Amino acid sequence: MLIGHQKQWQFLKKSAELEKLSHAYLFSGQEKLGKKTIAIEFVKLFLGENFQKKSHPDFVLVEPIGREIQISQIRALCWKISLKPSLSPLKAAIIDQAHSMNEEAQNCFLKTLEEPKGKTLLILITNQPEFLFPTILSRCQLIKFYPVKRIEIENYLKNQGISESEVKEITDISSGMPGIAIDFISNPQKLESYQKAIKELTEIPNLSLAGRFQCAKELSQGGNLREILEIWLSYFRGVLIKKCLNPVRNYNNGAKASREQISNGVNFEIKQSGYSFSKLKNVLNQIQNTNFLLSTTNVNPRLALEILMLNF
Repeated sequence: MLIGHQKQWQFLKKSAELEKLSHAYLFSGQEKLGKKTIAIEFVKLFLGENFQKKSHPDFVLVEPIGREIQISQIRALCWKISLKPSLSPLKAAIIDQAHSMNEEAQNCFLKTLEEPKGKTLLILITNQPEFLFPTILSRCQLIKFYPVKRIEIENYLKNQGISESEVKEITDISSGMPGIAIDFISNPQKLESYQKAIKELTEIPNLSLAGRFQCAKELSQGGNLREILEIWLSYFRGVLIKKCLNPVRNYNNGAKASREQISNGVNFEIKQSGYSFSKLKNVLNQIQNTNFLLSTTNVNPRLALEILMLNF
C-alpha cells in the first residue's frame, strides 16, 4: 500500500503508460519515506504484480554488504542487465542506499549509465545524494520525496485497526515518515523501545559530565546503537516541527502574523523546551553526523557518543 507521494507516483505511472521512461532514476529523500516501496511498485508495472524480488530473472536488487556496495556487486549487476529479458519487456534494477557505493563501484556503474545495453530500468535510492559522483547524478532523472502529510499516515493507521490514542502517538513519532509508522505496527515492541529511548534521552541534559560519559559507554556497548540514534533524530525533528507550527497557530486566530512575529514566536517556543533554535539545529546535525560516521567509517563508537553527549 502506498502512503502519500501521489504526485511522484502519478508522474512515474504516466511515464510508463506513455513509454517515456528515463533509463535511470534517482529517488532522493530522507530515510523511511517509502522510496523503496514506490520503486518496487514502479518495477511491478513492467515485471508483473506478483514478481519475486529474489528470484525474478529480469530483476536485480543491490544493497550494501556491511557498510558499502562493492565493485563486485556492481559488476554482477552490469552483467545481468546486459542480458536480454527472459519474461518481461525490460531488465530492472534497484540500487538501495546508492550513496554507499565505494569509489570503484561508482566508476564501474558510471560506464553502464553512459552506455546502457538493451532496454533497462535503473532506480537508485538514496538519502545522501551528495556522496554520489556528479556525473552519476547528471545521468539520472531526479525524483524527490518529502515527508508525508499527517492525515495520510493517520488514515493508514486507522485502516489497520489501530486505537485512536496509538494513532496520535505513532503519527507524532513518525514525523511524516510512513516507514516508521509501519515498523511500529508490524513490531509493537519497537514502540516500547522508542518510549524507553526517549525517556533516557530527556534525562541526558540533567546528567553531570561523568554521567554523560557513562551513558555513552553503556550505549556504545549495546547492539542497537544506530537504531537509538535514529530514534533521537526522529524525536528532535518532531520537537522542531511542533515548535515551528505552534507560533503560526497562535497568531492565526484572527490577525495574520508577520514573518518577523512568526520567527520570534518560533524562537520563543523552542527556548521554552530547553533548546534555542540554533541549539536544536546543532543537536540534529550532530546526531546525523554521528550516525553517518558509525555507518561509514571505523570511528570509535564510544568516543563519537561522548562528543555527541557534549552537545545536549
